[in-house]
Amino acid sequence: MEKNTIFVDSIKSKDSKLYNQISQKPNTKLLGIPIRLHIYNLASVNQDSLYKDWLTRKPNREKRMVNFLSKKQVDRLGIGLIRINEWLKSTGEPPSVINESKVKRSIKRLHAYYWNNGWFNIEADYKIHKKNNKTATVDYYIKPNKPYFIDSLNTKIESKVADSIYKLHINKSSIISGKQYKTSDIESERERLTSLYRNSGLFHFEKEFIKFDADTINTNHKVNLNLLIKNRSISYGDSTYRTPFKVHKISKVNIFTDYSYQNRNQKPKDSTIYKGYNIYGYEKIKFTRKSITNSVLITPGEIFRDKDRTLTYNQISNLKSFKYPNIRFDTDPNDPKGEDLIANILLTPRKKYSTNIDFDILTSNIQAFGTGFGGSLLIRNLFGGAEILEISARGSIGSSNDVVDSDKKFFNISEIGTDLRLSFPKILFPLKVNKIIPKYMSPTTNLTFGINVQQNIGLDKQNATGIFGYSWKPNNTITNTLDLTNVQYVRNLNTSNYFNIYNTSFNKLNNIATQVLEPNSPFFSKPNSNTLNIPSGANGFISQSLNSGTGLTQNQLQEIRNINERKVRLTEDNLIFASNYTFIKNNRENLYDENYSRFRTKIELAGNLLSTVSSISGLKENSNKRFEIFGVEFSQYIKTEIDYIKHWDLGRKNVIAFRAFGGIAIPYGNANSIPFARSFFGGGPNDNRAWLVYDLGPGRTGGRDQFNEANMKIALNLEYRYNILGSLHGALFIDVGNIWNVLDNVEDEDAVFSGLDDLQEIAVGTGLGFRYDFNFFVLRFDLGFKTFNPANDEDQRWFKGYRLSEATRNFGINYPF
Repeated sequence: MEKNTIFVDSIKSKDSKLYNQISQKPNTKLLGIPIRLHIYNLASVNQDSLYKDWLTRKPNREKRMVNFLSKKQVDRLGIGLIRINEWLKSTGEPPSVINESKVKRSIKRLHAYYWNNGWFNIEADYKIHKKNNKTATVDYYIKPNKPYFIDSLNTKIESKVADSIYKLHINKSSIISGKQYKTSDIESERERLTSLYRNSGLFHFEKEFIKFDADTINTNHKVNLNLLIKNRSISYGDSTYRTPFKVHKISKVNIFTDYSYQNRNQKPKDSTIYKGYNIYGYEKIKFTRKSITNSVLITPGEIFRDKDRTLTYNQISNLKSFKYPNIRFDTDPNDPKGEDLIANILLTPRKKYSTNIDFDILTSNIQAFGTGFGGSLLIRNLFGGAEILEISARGSIGSSNDVVDSDKKFFNISEIGTDLRLSFPKILFPLKVNKIIPKYMSPTTNLTFGINVQQNIGLDKQNATGIFGYSWKPNNTITNTLDLTNVQYVRNLNTSNYFNIYNTSFNKLNNIATQVLEPNSPFFSKPNSNTLNIPSGANGFISQSLNSGTGLTQNQLQEIRNINERKVRLTEDNLIFASNYTFIKNNRENLYDENYSRFRTKIELAGNLLSTVSSISGLKENSNKRFEIFGVEFSQYIKTEIDYIKHWDLGRKNVIAFRAFGGIAIPYGNANSIPFARSFFGGGPNDNRAWLVYDLGPGRTGGRDQFNEANMKIALNLEYRYNILGSLHGALFIDVGNIWNVLDNVEDEDAVFSGLDDLQEIAVGTGLGFRYDFNFFVLRFDLGFKTFNPANDEDQRWFKGYRLSEATRNFGINYPF
């Protein structure tokens, strides 16, 4: 089978929804070639018989092979060939042979599709066109005729309670007079009414109780709908009778904190009551009453609501202290009317302690090779209130691309760090915030502290962080995170090593020095060596140049200023005292959902509190006219980010993925630049893949430093993902973006964003990639080409980086977005 074509009213259709109704499809093709079909054709029909026939075709062949290998290995060779044959069949795709029964089935599905969308008088036919090369195409001919529209909706609801609830919410109906009939609207209305009734106290209501029938006889293409809801049917012995629906209330809520299948028939040994909840334990209760009841949304004295049960499931799961809970409702035997319900919530605790160990291989623009290792200890219910303490540690060693230490050790990079994270299942705040953030939003307070030490990768840093913040989820798609306090202290231990690491800056400085200094200058490491001594000679030459400027051109002086500004910023210690808020909306339903969108925005303010305290307390400014805390000029800035991701599922494992990112950080007050840890960078496996990480920008400078970063960023990515065969997938991508400096201390025009005209400096990278899906993670390889490079001369910017030797290779884990 070569092709399917659908004609609607004699016009060729491209509607993918129609083609999805066709049962038999042609073989999948990549670049016009049915690769999977060719793989399938490599397999033999009966590999076992073919192998035996080949083995016995010559009298002494089997004997010689047995003498050379052994009888067992000869047999295994046959089994191996059979397995390869089976793999070819499973990986490949059998030929799509015309099957008229499937074509007729497709006609029925097209009929059903149009009927479900209001075309009740559809006419459909097909024609098979056979060709001489043993291929064929199928044409489908559709004549929908005139559609039907909703005219009226009549109801017959036997239960007075159900009828009154329906009338109170009739304005939210999915069935609208004058709208074209759609079966999906009918189903949507059934879902709406089921949810409405089950959240209005009707515990016994099910969707099957809702019936619709339609009258279309002599109605001039109009549909008169009837909604029928009968009373609940109850079987008693051999007889059946009907009873009206009732509104049920929760009379009791019993919570069992340590339920297991083994103790199901035992009596609890411990019990307590808190705000109307009965809490039981088969052993001593190990959780505080408040921590348990805060996670239960089913309330004694209120009506039954299905959403309360769902929210309770979610809340208890978010505690991460229990396995998935079991919630049962039973009729209260003490209520003669049979309207009261008892909710029994059965909780099974997880193990108090759990551990995790991980190991991985690292590579980056800093490391040619590295290995990382780490582990964590999780402690549940630390103080009896379902708190969780996680202690984690991580270390790594690696080999730098540019060895700067004199010993020339292979492993010249090391890093070690530890983090403590304590989570409370509530908002810890002096004032009550229950009305603002109710307990159904899964409120959490997080306290995090971490220390990280890096050695021999440049300036040798010590990094300490502390975070106190909150998170809450109003629904399944929205997450809010508020870091009330986010403190980071970065200390550089080896600043004298700066010019050994940032050798691009050193080479620029040294080139100027050789042009203006005498050969026997004391700034050189040796007379006539033309190489500045590090660090004293380089620092001395900078100081002399900035103080006097003697013998320097204006361009040389500006270059030295740029080098010094970057050196000062990257070698100074940082103290960041910030607060930030992050909003995320993600409508992805599960890991395999490829038709979703995700929006994230973040705003961060740093230094305002310290600036206020410094002013009020009368601290004196230093020589830079800035305040210092513990000898460090604290950072002050405002930073915002917007990130949007959208996936379109095209079917048959074809996906279009799009991402847009924009960010800007503006220094003010006590700072004129953004700390390196809070700045933006471009390039790398998760950004513009035609450039290595930190290699892109700023502006049109061409990545002239080792670690290029700035305080403004724009990035757009578009990727088409498709299946090649089995677990191997391919991708074609376009990456657009750049970074710039704006409103900070950088004066280089090539790096600064000064107006919309600078959008012409946006870099464009294109390329292709391969991904192999191991189910639990995806291994990714991307090959990026510089399609538009703003760092080149204007007549050399487009399509000048398309040689394979100039391509950028990126490896990554999982998808970039």
